[in-house]
Amino acid sequence: MDGRDLVRSVRIFGTVRGLRALRSAWRRRRADARALRPRGAERARVPGPVEGAEPLPGGGIVRFARAEVRVWVSGGGTVFWGWDGAGPLPSYALAGPPPEPDARVTLEPDKGGGWRVVAERVTVAVSRNGAVEVRTPGGVVLRRDLPPRWWEPVGGGPARWVQRSEVPADARFFGLGGRASGPRLRDGAYRLWNTDPGGGFGPGDDPLYITMPVQLVVSDAGTHLAFHDNSWDGWVTLREGAEGAGSGHDRPGTSEVRMGGGPLRCWVVVGTPARVLHGWSALTGAPALPPSWALGPQHARWGFGSAEEVRRVVDGYERRGLPLSALHLDIDHYDRHQVFTVDRDRFPGLPGLARDLAGRGVRLVSIVDPGVRAERGNRLFEEGAAVGEGGAFVRDARGRVVRGVVWPGECVFPDFTDPEVRRWWGGLYEERLAQGFSGVWHDMNEPVSFAAFGETTLPRSARHVLEGRGGDHREGHNVYGLAMARAGYEGLRRLRPGERPFLFSRSGWAGMQRYGGTWSGDVSTGWPGLRASLSLVLGLGLCGVPYSGPDVGGFDGRPSPELFLRWLQLGAWMPLFRTHSAIDAGRREPWEFGPEVLEGARRALAERERLRPYFVTLAHLSRRTGAPYVRPVWWGSPEDRVLRDCEDAFLLGDALLVAPVLTRGTDRRAVRLPRGRWYDTATGEAYEGPGQVLVDAPLSRIPVLARAGAVLPVRGADGQDELEVWAPAVGRTGGGLVVWDAGDGWAGAEVERYVSRVVEGRVVVERVTDGGAVAAEGRVRVRGV
Repeated sequence: MDGRDLVRSVRIFGTVRGLRALRSAWRRRRADARALRPRGAERARVPGPVEGAEPLPGGGIVRFARAEVRVWVSGGGTVFWGWDGAGPLPSYALAGPPPEPDARVTLEPDKGGGWRVVAERVTVAVSRNGAVEVRTPGGVVLRRDLPPRWWEPVGGGPARWVQRSEVPADARFFGLGGRASGPRLRDGAYRLWNTDPGGGFGPGDDPLYITMPVQLVVSDAGTHLAFHDNSWDGWVTLREGAEGAGSGHDRPGTSEVRMGGGPLRCWVVVGTPARVLHGWSALTGAPALPPSWALGPQHARWGFGSAEEVRRVVDGYERRGLPLSALHLDIDHYDRHQVFTVDRDRFPGLPGLARDLAGRGVRLVSIVDPGVRAERGNRLFEEGAAVGEGGAFVRDARGRVVRGVVWPGECVFPDFTDPEVRRWWGGLYEERLAQGFSGVWHDMNEPVSFAAFGETTLPRSARHVLEGRGGDHREGHNVYGLAMARAGYEGLRRLRPGERPFLFSRSGWAGMQRYGGTWSGDVSTGWPGLRASLSLVLGLGLCGVPYSGPDVGGFDGRPSPELFLRWLQLGAWMPLFRTHSAIDAGRREPWEFGPEVLEGARRALAERERLRPYFVTLAHLSRRTGAPYVRPVWWGSPEDRVLRDCEDAFLLGDALLVAPVLTRGTDRRAVRLPRGRWYDTATGEAYEGPGQVLVDAPLSRIPVLARAGAVLPVRGADGQDELEVWAPAVGRTGGGLVVWDAGDGWAGAEVERYVSRVVEGRVVVERVTDGGAVAAEGRVRVRGV
């Protein structure tokens, strides 16, 4: 640390806050130096030669000279293996008990002195030296994990380990949480440590707020998801393979996972992309179902500043006939930035404001940060100190409460890995509901503690309860945001059991979809930030988090009119559709960018509202199947190598292909089509896929194509629901699943299945029931004839 670091800190945070951040950084460094002794000499270990095996239901235990591995296959085809006694539990990722082993299969001898488990959907083979292969039923290798290696400190302490894996030469890697450089992950090293980048970010910045050791691998041989269930700090190094020319040998793709500690255990799910995400959802939990209003347009700004400004913005939308579902209040509505308070001078009568806006169809959503001001007289601080035997806040290795610096000043941080603390914190949301808020968004929960240098988080030696097991921040850091989301979600369910909670979180980990969604965080304003927005949503969806979206317009700068409109047009097709900006980054109201942008925004907002029933359907189907709303174009054709490399378009459900404009000055763009017939929804022109077509992309709209035969629910011009059907090709059939809005409670919603076909030159739409196909009821509008 030198004088420039101090100057930078003071400039960013102000003199007092900058000096506090400096002191916080030194405290963190001193605490870690005192509590975490150097690793010193280490002893390397590999499994060694096989010595025997113990068959068990679903698999068994293979013992080597210096290690053992437990392998099993569940009844649904999900594979688990864990080294040296590592079982599936405890786990923050799993939604409940692990799936039961398939009692029909067991461990049996394999060639070469190894062992294998042959199940209906997958074969797992363990070699005589500890390599683990996952194969298709036909024997094609999807993944080969080489024998792992551990380094154990001679003086004691957690062992670090490395697991190297090989995949087919043509494979592509996706996932690892929210990565701005995706969705296809190129060669490079990716860190597993949830991180606030400290300002705007773009495609070159990594890691970000949500990291997960979840890889989705797509190859000609098949698709599989591999999850190393370990929340410690780590790195994943990826290298795509290469196919040999002529008689040359293939070079396999490789993945290397390095962890600083914790168990070496892995889950693998195989199948089509849809089957893989369904299996992953069954393992880690069904995505939370957002209330239907959360699928409409939303508006946020750090710096509304007053209730009058909030009314002005809502009046502006209303006066111009622009739809708006929710408005989000940032930290500036708090009293001195302290969570669960209100600045009554600038926001007097907040419940009345909320009632007034709700009467106009606009909900209020509140930011919630975890930092609690460490100050005598602060009710929240004093209540937290009295929770349980040791208080609610994270402590260091010497038992003292850890302090850091966030927006309220010097703060302490609840330990959300303690069930008692989660229940206390969840009860605090009663204050937010009493103020009239309908939902919450969690911010700064990596967690962040401002620092003049080094990492902006808590000491690695800070202690966590970890559900009673005990441990430190090296293990607890990545699950902090996930556990906070659980506290908020469960609290809201207890407080209003008849309503579905609306919660989304900046940070999280595998399984976070059980409690809500996320957003891009502080993506930089600029064309690279626009592209990163799409990458994040696609990548998170493939990790099981289907509800997400970007800060439309970017967070930290002033977008040009063209950039803002192109971003809003992309956002209109994202699950979470929200504008947001920093306090000094200007406004994001569409009318602030001129009449041409306003009319383009009006068109995008109107189309989002017209398709609201379709988004409701996608939300319900996602909860049932785990399938993301926003999908890569290869979703239905993973064997298409050209589609695997397409990163500038996406599928919205099965029915629509969206091709956003991601570069300046573009009025036409190429679109890569999956197989089948596709209609340009603006012109009605039909195109045949697979292949590439050139379509118009004027500033007023982006290209959206509908799959021939698709049946989707929409809102008609008079506000009534109807079915929109895109004519199937002659001799082919189409269809779709529809779930109508059943309100924002927990009432079950019926899934309706429709089929479409051409009969004697006329498009026929039928609903499939247990008793057979019957004519579709209600209004049906056919397009593309």
